[in-house]
Amino acid sequence: MKTLYLDCSMGAAGDMLTAALLEILPEREKAVEELNGLGIPGVTFVCEAAGKCGIRGTHISVKVHGQEESEKMHEGGHVHEHEHEHGHGEEHHEEGHDHGHHHEEGHDHEHHHEEGHDHGHHHHHSGMREIGRIVMDLPVSERIRKDILAVFGLIAQAESHVHGVPVTEIHFHEVGTMDAVADVAAVCILMDRLAPDQVIVSPVHVGSGQVKCAHGILPVPAPATTYILKDIPIYGGQIQGELCTPTGAALLKYFASRFGAMPVMRTSVIGYGMGKKDFPAANCVRALLGETREAGDTVAELSCNVDDMTAEAVGYAMEAFFAAGALEVYTTPAGMKKSRPGIVIHVMCREEKKDEMAALIFKHTTTIGVRENISRRYTLKRSVETVRTPFGDIRKKISAGYGVTREKYEYEDLARIATEREMSMQEVMEVLGK
Repeated sequence: MKTLYLDCSMGAAGDMLTAALLEILPEREKAVEELNGLGIPGVTFVCEAAGKCGIRGTHISVKVHGQEESEKMHEGGHVHEHEHEHGHGEEHHEEGHDHGHHHEEGHDHEHHHEEGHDHGHHHHHSGMREIGRIVMDLPVSERIRKDILAVFGLIAQAESHVHGVPVTEIHFHEVGTMDAVADVAAVCILMDRLAPDQVIVSPVHVGSGQVKCAHGILPVPAPATTYILKDIPIYGGQIQGELCTPTGAALLKYFASRFGAMPVMRTSVIGYGMGKKDFPAANCVRALLGETREAGDTVAELSCNVDDMTAEAVGYAMEAFFAAGALEVYTTPAGMKKSRPGIVIHVMCREEKKDEMAALIFKHTTTIGVRENISRRYTLKRSVETVRTPFGDIRKKISAGYGVTREKYEYEDLARIATEREMSMQEVMEVLGK
């Protein structure tokens, strides 16, 4: 299985992830040209060699109208002061960033004043709608657009939760918007080019200490980063400063198949994405691409016997199990005691959710006992892409792995077309060549 392992022992930021992925691509210069051809307003990607603690790697700078944000937050211990005023409120800047990504970029906006820029009047703010317009204009596939918007969605949801405002009221600073779109788009495009079967990410080093912002001093990791990294293994350590940024956190959360130690893998190429600041440890994200054995994952199967539930009650219970995160729910007929016909309800879930699922089984069924079986599960990696057909856009489900690739059009889309065109399902499939 083609596996990408990301070593985040010094955290993660969008520019460092971009650089690490560029290093493991076979045609790095061509990839940089492609990024610069995206047409993101005013944005230029600059790729340069860099070294940390004797290790050579790559650093990526994103310049907006020829100007680079003076310091990335990832470089540690930066002052996040926003001396300018905003007519729509400062909530979004309490974390020291103009939006989720700019906490990532950790920009010290004082440098704009040093360069003669008046921050008091030239900022225009964009929301998710404006971000969507920018992304829709990018010359990328629909799948990559979906990835970019999903990452921004994670950041906006975190900001919304932290500041107690609707996602529709989250705004992005204009320069920061272009810089953020550049970093997120770059990682999404490079991930698409690499097309790993799975992405495994190490526990994430988030740094320690505090960060100064316009409204006071906040702990590290910042609130938005902390929210995004819920349910993900993280740790602090002795290094002072923010090592993981909201954008870095969102990209890791979106693309990771799972978090954990590096698996047994046959590595083919290694890349180092460097930050600018020097620490006692090499300030980089390390990417390792190689092959792992497809060993499957561990799942719990919970089952119970019932003979006194109506079909409606069983159906409702099954829906409740799926809504709670069950991987699969199904029933089998069974002969019960006293010669009564009954059913066995089977619920498959992640091992860590088995206690929660057992409680739901007792809540939604009449059983007085639940059995548990822990087993290994082997699955194909699944994805969905939208393809253009004579009937318009149709979703296609793709399953791949173990040397097998299967494709299947989404049933709901086929049924809709058949109904709208007064065709049979078979006729629709024949037109599609299936």
